[in-house]
Amino acid sequence: MKPRILIISETFVEFVQRMETLPYPGAPVTGVSYDYIPGGEGSEMAVTAAALGADPILCSRIGADSNGQRVRTIFREMGIDTRFMFMDRRAATGLISILTDGAKELTVTYPGANALLSVTDAEDAFTALPDAALISLRAPERVVIAASEYAARKHIPLLVDGGPTQPDFAVSKLFPVEIFCLDETELEAMTGIAPKATESCLRAAIRLSSIVRSKYYVVKMGSRGVFLYDGKYYNIVIAHSVPVEDASGVGSVFDTSLLTEYMRSGDIQRAASYANAASALTVSKPGRLDAIPTEEELGEFIDRKGIKL
Repeated sequence: MKPRILIISETFVEFVQRMETLPYPGAPVTGVSYDYIPGGEGSEMAVTAAALGADPILCSRIGADSNGQRVRTIFREMGIDTRFMFMDRRAATGLISILTDGAKELTVTYPGANALLSVTDAEDAFTALPDAALISLRAPERVVIAASEYAARKHIPLLVDGGPTQPDFAVSKLFPVEIFCLDETELEAMTGIAPKATESCLRAAIRLSSIVRSKYYVVKMGSRGVFLYDGKYYNIVIAHSVPVEDASGVGSVFDTSLLTEYMRSGDIQRAASYANAASALTVSKPGRLDAIPTEEELGEFIDRKGIKL
């Protein structure tokens, strides 16, 4: 059975402008091409969940404008539940303007309606009866805390991603969650301990467990793999070496594939190995949404590399 995964996150439209040379003050530049495509963390997570065989539900705020209608239609056609993509007349759909020459990018982000995501929005989305939920600290603090409370009360497994680092975010107010996932930089920011080696990573994880209540703590360490801690024991899941083409969006792919496989197997170590494989395959290809692997592609990659889940 497909796990129904509720994703509470930002949704943007990316205005990608391609040119041979990036502009500088006073120099007109003629572009090569441009596109409007879905973007942002919520888009990446929802597309990943659908591609890997889950049943995604996306909760976000978009504007009551053509960009909002465009992105919602695209997602609906991909099989993503868009009932909780709320259209708002108070602000435009979030926009990420990207200027690129193929080697470098200039990016400007307009949050738009994303800033209006509310506690009520999240609680309404939980009425879809998801098997699990996924949220990151990019969402407003009140929404993250309310989502953790609702999930804890209804016994719905919740994965909270601890990024991006926000010193003012009161993570200690979170209700107990199933998985708390973060990278080395975020772990150091939250605990004051630099996880440079296994011993220091364990000390940091123990310190984190006194701040955030979670069944599992998952630390993304890049080429060093994934550090797992359950409050008593730790384990390290090795990374898979591949040529890196584009690492943008890999964090969203990791979180979503981790939660998807965890809901299917109930095994956090297997889920971390699966997420490592999904991340490796993603960074080996260019682009964001285009680089997200399908369930079949990932299965072939796992078999080809001889990865044991």
